[in-house]
Amino acid sequence: MTTDLLRFPPAPIARRSLLRGAAGVCGALTLGGLPLSARAASGPTPETILRIADYKALDGLTLEASGNAQSGYRSQFAEFASGNLIVEAINAGSIDIGSSSEIPPAFGIAAGARLTIVAVVKDDVNWQVVLVPPDSPIRSVADLKGKRVGYVRATTTQYYLAKMLGEAGLRFTDVQAISLSPSEGQAAFDQGALDAWAIYGYSVPFAIKKGARVLITSNGYLSGNYLYLASPDALADPGKSAAIGDYFLRLRRAFAWRAANLDAWAKVHSAAIGVPTDTDLEILRKNSRQRDLAPITDADVASAQNVADTFHQLGVLPKRIDIAPAFDRRFSDILSRPLG
Repeated sequence: MTTDLLRFPPAPIARRSLLRGAAGVCGALTLGGLPLSARAASGPTPETILRIADYKALDGLTLEASGNAQSGYRSQFAEFASGNLIVEAINAGSIDIGSSSEIPPAFGIAAGARLTIVAVVKDDVNWQVVLVPPDSPIRSVADLKGKRVGYVRATTTQYYLAKMLGEAGLRFTDVQAISLSPSEGQAAFDQGALDAWAIYGYSVPFAIKKGARVLITSNGYLSGNYLYLASPDALADPGKSAAIGDYFLRLRRAFAWRAANLDAWAKVHSAAIGVPTDTDLEILRKNSRQRDLAPITDADVASAQNVADTFHQLGVLPKRIDIAPAFDRRFSDILSRPLG
């Protein structure tokens, strides 16, 4: 296998219709009059190129560290900073497959993006939290009423903050919600300009080490689902479709290795992202669950729909969408097959 690192410029989402018949597939799929399984049975060839969107030090690095990087086709990994850029690249035809939270696909579909959801990553939710300063009198979500609360617009932070407030009998407008990037939020929180901060990832342990207190985690509010998205054109190509299936199988093996070797993974991962190994290992050991890849279930579809509906109710998503037709379960067998 040849692994390349490319950078594709983001392209605006064209308002085109989703590929008819590309989603919700439970029966036999046909391409050119033949079932997909028959057309793809021979698998990808050495000339097949699978263009994969990835994040810094994530799935591509896991494949390499676990010894699962080799394949019978070419894999071109492109590093992206966010899921919305991956949606744009898939829609533009620059990428064949990539993952995101449940949020970017909803916005992409609302804008007419051509994408198909083909698998679900199950991952941690413990490190998506609401933080307050160490001396804060705030002890519950209800205490946030009227307070200055930082969040990252159109991300999981806005979703779980809205859900938490609703459970406490508050609306999103009952707090002074301030949309900030993670770096802006960090600066505002450090300077005392925020009463609370809804944030995720490595910002959390670093803030805690400075004295921040976790008011509440997103466990019970977030599903922990991250969606693997594919280009309908890639799925229509027998060689690329077979390569995607192989990629998923290798990822499952890589994730199993990672879960069983947290110390080894932390050394590789922390070096790649530039954080202390002990900080990385602390996060990994306290995860609500270790990263895994799974077939699509009805509950996953319902979760994605709930996310889309919530953002529509918040006035962020311009229209209500039906997300179910974007799901395609053709890889269910590969995603549920026992690992040898």
